[in-house]
Amino acid sequence: MIARALAGAGVEWAFTVPGESFLGVLDALPGAGIKVVATRHEGGASFMAEAVGQLTRRPAAVLGTRAVGAGNMAIGIHTARQNSTPLVALVGQVKREFLGREAFQEVDQVESFGRLAKWAAEIDDPTTARATVHEGLRVMASGRPGPVFFSLPEDVLDLAAPRGRAPQSRDSASEAPSPPDPAIVREIVDQLRRARRPAVLAGYGVIASEATDILAELSTRLSVPVFNAWRRPTAFPNDHPNYLGMTGYGAPDTVQKRISAADFLLVIGCRLNEVATFDYKLPGRRTRWAHVDLEPRHAHAGLMAPDLPVAADAAQFLRAALDVANGRISIPKERRSALVAERAAYVAESTFDEAAVWQGPGIHPGRVIATLERVLPSDALLTTDAGNFGNWYARGFHFGREHGFLGPTSGAMGYGLPAAIAASLAQPDRTVVAMCGDGGFAMTMNELETAVREGGKPIVLVFDNKRYGTIAMHQRHEGRALVATDLGPIDFAAVARATGAHGELVTRDAEIEPALLDALSAGRPAVIQLEMDPRWVSPDKFEE
Repeated sequence: MIARALAGAGVEWAFTVPGESFLGVLDALPGAGIKVVATRHEGGASFMAEAVGQLTRRPAAVLGTRAVGAGNMAIGIHTARQNSTPLVALVGQVKREFLGREAFQEVDQVESFGRLAKWAAEIDDPTTARATVHEGLRVMASGRPGPVFFSLPEDVLDLAAPRGRAPQSRDSASEAPSPPDPAIVREIVDQLRRARRPAVLAGYGVIASEATDILAELSTRLSVPVFNAWRRPTAFPNDHPNYLGMTGYGAPDTVQKRISAADFLLVIGCRLNEVATFDYKLPGRRTRWAHVDLEPRHAHAGLMAPDLPVAADAAQFLRAALDVANGRISIPKERRSALVAERAAYVAESTFDEAAVWQGPGIHPGRVIATLERVLPSDALLTTDAGNFGNWYARGFHFGREHGFLGPTSGAMGYGLPAAIAASLAQPDRTVVAMCGDGGFAMTMNELETAVREGGKPIVLVFDNKRYGTIAMHQRHEGRALVATDLGPIDFAAVARATGAHGELVTRDAEIEPALLDALSAGRPAVIQLEMDPRWVSPDKFEE
């Protein structure tokens, strides 16, 4: 019953470290048409499930055993919640007769790990199991998507589920947002038209509703600049003349300066998290703003409520706005001229010069990004881990209409490789490149064997500065000692070869492109270890 319900909710992939506490569900998944992938760690499994959900907008499942498996899965559940990604977490539990007796690996899973999810329940009664499963799947898909958590006592799974159908009175379709009020849509379009310095901030809601092209049309019609929220670089095509950059880490100074100066800001499909808003400095105190989201922000914890909140799917709103904007609208020439100048300033700040000579040691990170942009196919998908290396792609890789991207707004380390493996399995004809620091990559590099075994072909770039560089940066800036941030060397290329993947070490700029071409033609997972001077912090900072 559980397996059929998952398949009915769109689950095609399940990632797991198998455990004896949920063998009943494991038995049933292949028969329901769900592909099961064994991973080397539940953290990697949960990242893979989140990546499939973020990429396809259909949920994937992650399965683990009791408290120890759930503890390892927690990082991916948290990431799915932060990323607004549909995901189903299924965790085995001790037999019902052992509950409350300090049984092997026992913990109250709903009250602990389940609180990381959007919704959680324990299925402890076969007579209500069907309704519980369907309620969780309904909550997962309704409103702002997110992860749901099922705790599964071992003895319940092999019991017969009563015949019958799940309740249908509260399905997700009935809870879809109503079409936006035409009067509010017209007011927002009018504000964008009349404002002296309007702007749009686009997030994952635009990607998930496949509304990028509609937003581009609206931006063109109204001559309004668009910014993408942090780690949402594909929400708006970066080659569009109205695109002015991505917020957050790595953003050039022009980004925060221009959004802060907006007299009207449309925030669409964006959760306005700490990094995306430059520590909650956006929207500015004097900026009038609208928030279009499945769950618009309200005033709480010192945050301002929007002047115009609109509970709507991004595509639904943008279609209505475009209908309004297609009427007779005139835009002042001064505003058009200003946008041309702002675009030129952004391009100048976000382009790395491949001709620039770097004497080393190691590679120039900007050269890597420029080479990727030039060599990769136009539909390549990039994933990212956490770390200062991410400042370089955030600044200098220009994502076109066909590019894909997966990244954790939770800032979780270890995400890049598992996400790339999942993307490569889900879309095997696509070139997938993971960008990782040596710290984050080492956390999940055991999953290289998973990629080799399952036939995935991700290419992994490891920016190796032999330290936890972001934390070392904070230590230096705060005048602290560099405690616990220096790391020893690892031959990552040799690790890759040991698992059956392709591995190559790059120590200077001239080797970057040949190594990338070798990886693209390898026909198997590949790791390119990039030796990097630890003094590089960002495109703006080189610390002696």
